[in-house]
Amino acid sequence: MLLAAGYAFTLWLYYPGVMTWDAKFVYQDIAKGFYGDWQSPVMTWLWGVIDPIVPGSGSMFLLIATSYWLGFALPSFALAVRGRRSALLLPALALMPPAFVFVGTICRDVPSSSCWLIAAGIAFIVAGRRPWIKRPMQALALALIALGVLLRLNGLIAAPILAAYVIWPERFSLRRAAYVYVPAGIILFLTVQLIYYGVLGATRQHALQSIMIFDLGGISHFAKENQYPVEWTGTENTQLLVGCYQPTEWDIYWRLEPCQFVMQRIEHEKGLLGTAAIPKAWSLAIARHPIAYLELRSAFMWNFLAGSNLTMWVADIEHPPQRIFLDRPGFTALVSLHDALKPTPLFRAGSWLVLCMVLCWFGWRRGNTREGAFVLGVCGSAMIYVLSYYPVGVASDFRYAYWAVVAGLVGAVVLSARSRSLQS
Repeated sequence: MLLAAGYAFTLWLYYPGVMTWDAKFVYQDIAKGFYGDWQSPVMTWLWGVIDPIVPGSGSMFLLIATSYWLGFALPSFALAVRGRRSALLLPALALMPPAFVFVGTICRDVPSSSCWLIAAGIAFIVAGRRPWIKRPMQALALALIALGVLLRLNGLIAAPILAAYVIWPERFSLRRAAYVYVPAGIILFLTVQLIYYGVLGATRQHALQSIMIFDLGGISHFAKENQYPVEWTGTENTQLLVGCYQPTEWDIYWRLEPCQFVMQRIEHEKGLLGTAAIPKAWSLAIARHPIAYLELRSAFMWNFLAGSNLTMWVADIEHPPQRIFLDRPGFTALVSLHDALKPTPLFRAGSWLVLCMVLCWFGWRRGNTREGAFVLGVCGSAMIYVLSYYPVGVASDFRYAYWAVVAGLVGAVVLSARSRSLQS
């Protein structure tokens, strides 16, 4: 009843969902029949398949909301069946603002995290069951992990830890996880190549080079020497070395004044985006200025973990600069609650990274139990997921730590349930 009430409340509050600029671009690609790999082509395909249900944002919102509540429902039911009163906590924690304020937003982070949470919930439920029940459910869970990676590609680094848990849900073994880590990573990487470029025929848009362009800008700033494979005017060079770099997002070099001249020159005037010139310049810059590289990466990671970054999306992209859902008192109240909590640690990615680390420490001591294995699989993968942004992050929105948020909430309840059973 609590889960059903929470799901109904979500539909009442958010329907038909909040569109972001990225979501709008994806939806436009559906009409064009275009699949690009800058955004997930699987997200484009999936949205196109379900779009006739409720054209526009409604169908994707329903999918996101349903998967979100299902992700909390499965571990809740598993705890309830085992007589754990803490099962009642999960529907309540699903309404926690750091997790709940994103459920209405059309983005990849929530469905990707929900796929992983559903996969972990399935493994938690079938742990210890007979093989004829367990094996098909494990296969489904592994498929959901792969789907999560296909929706959010940087999950590739963290997914093998979760996959190891799904394969061995009764107890967590670091040795077994290490054995499957590389093979699982290779299988997932090949799956991405097959689905993106084989099945869907996605166009390569060289998103990986956005990381290199961001890094080149940062190295130029800290080394006080241009690292891009192009020449600048005197004014542009001064701006590049002094005023452009911010540890927030790579868009500074792409579409934001006064430094959008960087991508204008690289992509449109010189046609270097997607060529070998960018990786070559990136490699040389790191080799020549390794300290500057570490400085820019550390500055970015600190901002990502501790900064007051973009959280709840409230802009109406169809009527800028208005706010979405102005006529909904419930939504307005949620925005006010979000604004009050945003300065607190609840909306700092580092808080959830620390929570996952602490849960893993306690879970390690109980790794031979189902609850400990669940926590290590879920929170361990979330910990690696957040830390993976150190080398590859180019934007510091709070939503990029979303997997750590839901993993921390669910993991804490599962571990506390085990703690009480030990005390009793």
